[in-house]
Amino acid sequence: MNICFLDSNPISYDQTYLDKNIIRGAEKALINLALEFEKIGHRITILNNIKVNKVYKNIRWLNIEKYSQNENFDIAITNNDINSFNKIQSNKKIAISHSIQTVEKFIRKKQFFAYLKHKPKIFLLGNYHKKNRAFLLRMFGSEIISWSVDNIFINSELKEPDPNKAIFTSYADRNLDLLTSIWINRIYHKNNKLKLFVTPNNKDNSKFNIYNRKFGTQKELLNDLIQSKVFLIPGHKAELFCIAAEEAKELCIPSVTLGIGALSERIIHNKTGFIAKNETEFSNYTLELFSNINTWNEIRKNLISNRNKYNWRIVAENFFKKL
Repeated sequence: MNICFLDSNPISYDQTYLDKNIIRGAEKALINLALEFEKIGHRITILNNIKVNKVYKNIRWLNIEKYSQNENFDIAITNNDINSFNKIQSNKKIAISHSIQTVEKFIRKKQFFAYLKHKPKIFLLGNYHKKNRAFLLRMFGSEIISWSVDNIFINSELKEPDPNKAIFTSYADRNLDLLTSIWINRIYHKNNKLKLFVTPNNKDNSKFNIYNRKFGTQKELLNDLIQSKVFLIPGHKAELFCIAAEEAKELCIPSVTLGIGALSERIIHNKTGFIAKNETEFSNYTLELFSNINTWNEIRKNLISNRNKYNWRIVAENFFKKL
């Protein structure tokens, strides 16, 4: 099939950006899907804001603003922006949603008329996402798709972690302040040997053993994660999937969450981590994982038993089944 990916994100990126922190989950998903589609024999074109057109493994990377070729695609897949369909011709159109949009916001972002014109099927990232998207904005059909993590996390060897290290690797705007408050008020004073490494921010909480990790390459992220004993992720109402939680799960790090947003879908309570009902439970579960080796080993064993069972090839196959 002749498949086109569309992304109006102003960032100029290509497949080499998988190892960088400049792009987020939506762009990484596009890259991984494109690579897998090409491997199974499809012809792939990616229209985004790349500065210089290129071809990589038979995949065309073309500037979306300068694209003017009159060709027809079998399938067009857009990352969020439905107006991008105006750039091309396609027999089938899929819009991957990476945000919760009200009808009012959809109209304000000038998406509504393009939606009525192109009638795309909407691919959503989970049940929480579907519940919070108005039926009107998925009335031409919708499916739920689940992402994988990059191969570096799937192929890495596990190591014994630092017995006192917890980590948070999501973006700082995803309730890092809430996590910091819980740590300072409910965790640190009960065990001041514990350390929390977080996504860099402008607050110095080192006196509470909260340290900024290096926000660098994917390999550096992997090394930070693999040394961590516990993954702490409260969640956020705007979090529709949370690749960070999937990365921790693939590296078999027990997690603690408040289940906000989609986090209740990423973690299985008492199997791959704990879903706390409140801040007190969050702190108690965290302290339990650090102090009780039997609890930690049981969760770790569950995670290891399910490791390497989901990858981007499976995602690509599932994607086609839902077209």
